[in-house]
Amino acid sequence: MIKIGKTLKELRKSEKLTQAQVAERLNIGRVNYTRYETDAVRPDYETLVCIADFYDITVDEILGRKL
Repeated sequence: MIKIGKTLKELRKSEKLTQAQVAERLNIGRVNYTRYETDAVRPDYETLVCIADFYDITVDEILGRKL
């Protein structure tokens, strides 16, 4: 299983945002976003794309893939 929680947390902290702020901007619940950061749940494809767009990075970067 691919774990992206650590990456999401690092991205959020680098922008000095709270989980609630990120969740609000992504139009999802804070609890759901917290579950992504703790790897309890994986975001669906649409949410993953929204997260990548929000941070202006690629989905591959979130997934830890090196090209």
